[in-house]
Amino acid sequence: MIKKIDKETLKENGIGKNVQLIDVRTQPEYENGHIADALNFNINQKETFLEQISTLDKAKPVYLYCKKGGRSNRAAELLKQRGFKKIYDYSGGYDEWSKKID
Repeated sequence: MIKKIDKETLKENGIGKNVQLIDVRTQPEYENGHIADALNFNINQKETFLEQISTLDKAKPVYLYCKKGGRSNRAAELLKQRGFKKIYDYSGGYDEWSKKID
């Protein structure tokens, strides 16, 4: 199952919890800023990405994000193909996350 989530849902369920939070952007993008506790698995390096996701626990939820939602959607499909069941795609991406909240 792949479920699209919004910023509030990610804040409530994916931050500081017993989940796997994956930033699928490039390393320079990640180094310029990322969500706390996120791991960087670059989707553009597919072979490395596949090796990295093989280290994840398929029983735990996986939260994915990128810049705006395109790459995280691709990553979500790859996880689904490999048997992950609880996949959450934050479609707002880091662009939305990094905007100030009122």
